[in-house]
Amino acid sequence: MASLKQPDEVPTKEVQYVPDSEVSSTSPSTTALKSAHRKVDKRLLGWYAFVYLIMRIHVSNISNTAIMNLEQGTGIKKQLGGLSSSQWAWALSIFYYPYMFFEPLATLLLKKFSPSVWMSRIMITWGIISMCQGATQNYSGILACRFFLGAAEAGFYPGVLYHLSFWYPTDRLPLRIAFFYACGMFSGTISGLLAYAISFMDGAGGLAGWRWLFILEGLPAVLCAVYTFFYLPNYPQTVEFLDEDEREAILADLPKQAPTMRAKTFDLGQIKTLFKSSTFVPFLMIWITHGIGGWGISFVLPTVIYELGISNTAISQVMTMPPFTLVFVILCGLAFFIHHKRLSPWIAGLGVEMTQIICYILLITVKQPVAKYIFVMIATAASQSFFAIIWPERIRAARGTTTAGLAIGLTNASCQLMGIVGPQIYQSKFGPTYRVSYICSIALLSTCLGAVLTSWFFVAKDDKRRTMEETREMVV
Repeated sequence: MASLKQPDEVPTKEVQYVPDSEVSSTSPSTTALKSAHRKVDKRLLGWYAFVYLIMRIHVSNISNTAIMNLEQGTGIKKQLGGLSSSQWAWALSIFYYPYMFFEPLATLLLKKFSPSVWMSRIMITWGIISMCQGATQNYSGILACRFFLGAAEAGFYPGVLYHLSFWYPTDRLPLRIAFFYACGMFSGTISGLLAYAISFMDGAGGLAGWRWLFILEGLPAVLCAVYTFFYLPNYPQTVEFLDEDEREAILADLPKQAPTMRAKTFDLGQIKTLFKSSTFVPFLMIWITHGIGGWGISFVLPTVIYELGISNTAISQVMTMPPFTLVFVILCGLAFFIHHKRLSPWIAGLGVEMTQIICYILLITVKQPVAKYIFVMIATAASQSFFAIIWPERIRAARGTTTAGLAIGLTNASCQLMGIVGPQIYQSKFGPTYRVSYICSIALLSTCLGAVLTSWFFVAKDDKRRTMEETREMVV
């Protein structure tokens, strides 16, 4: 596939490569930079946001299938052999084992093979395997599909963040990452609506509704792969939709430590620096504790809502839409204030964490179903707003091409424990009250608060040290 296309070849007539040593030595033209960023936002960020929405739909659709057409007796658990609570938890969890294992390497391979080639490979394989889930006949079949689906998709989300760092300095990323992330989370709104609509296809063509859900939601990823291969921009140095002034403005706007096209994919020195960094472990703790404690409920959200006893299965699918719509609103609002320096991302992150803890405490103590639904909605929206707020700080703390790619990959890989442990904590056997589940979430999120404060301290300390070093260099 790569032989058909050479994305890293630089056109000799139209494109002039700007050496990394000169990237920060000139001041970018404000007009040219704004024009360039508008074009890149449209061609790169906009496309990634759309594909992430597609991806999140197929990641979460197995949660929707859990309650599809239960009244008709054609639910997925029954048709796969009467799956127990534990077996269903494993069907959800197994996706994240290969995802966690392959993600760091898959993120760096984006640099090795070029973004357009690597991302199109991810999309076409995940689309095909996602559709194969609709053909499974037993417990072993769904486990196999979910395992290979995780392996196929590994590297997409951290790969996007890594790719963006070749185009934007970290101080321009908060609003962009938030928009990208919010679009993915908005998929929960669309997924619930699609699940509601497709549930009425139950029996069409002799197939149950859950089978149609997997088939129909897997097809768009294959189509996206074709477009991505031919049209996804790779690096500022290689694209043709920017003129020379715009290209130079983007490169001049990047800091010296930003990832670059010409740098080595694997730099042993940078790898050692990453593992010695004082921020490495605290950031991992943030992603692990918030991932499990905050995201755990999202893997079984339709079931949790259905067990409140407010509605039937079809309406419960629709009731999953408001939480994810609220994510979009909260995240874009917080990112706007962070982008304009009116709010610290660390303060925003701490506020989001405390909001979740309060909601889970109320879910344990309050008995009224409608009130519990409101708290579930707020907790879900808060949990899925957190990572996008903190990601720019994680990327900023990683300096260098290999360091950035590996840090993003390892950090996001650690977060995949949420999909391994989360469904186990929120097994249906703990319902309908989920008291044990909520207590576990409160403990994990409280630990996350400590990890956020620790990371904040070390990042601020590192910033101060680097500022002093740069000041001494300027004096000399």
